[in-house]
Amino acid sequence: MKTYELLAIFKPNLDAEEIDKAVEAVSSVIVNFGGKVDSVDKIGRKKLAFDVQSFRDGFFTSMILALPADKVAEFKRQLRLNDNIIRTMFVEMSKKAAV
Repeated sequence: MKTYELLAIFKPNLDAEEIDKAVEAVSSVIVNFGGKVDSVDKIGRKKLAFDVQSFRDGFFTSMILALPADKVAEFKRQLRLNDNIIRTMFVEMSKKAAV
């Protein structure tokens, strides 16, 4: 399994309880795909550089996760289907080179 970082921006009109449920829903999708969540960092509400889906700000979360490579495409599709998420960035984390 490879390690990935997911930065997700949730709609700003969700309250703290709904944000927790949305993050838990994303975590359960990862576990269902055979992965694991290493850490979740709820960064908080931030102003966006430009309007995204007519929202001026959003609730940022960062997740470090491990996921099988064959499940990545389906996981990205599940993120796009989630109505509470307005933008995502999903990148593979590289290992640091030993010098």
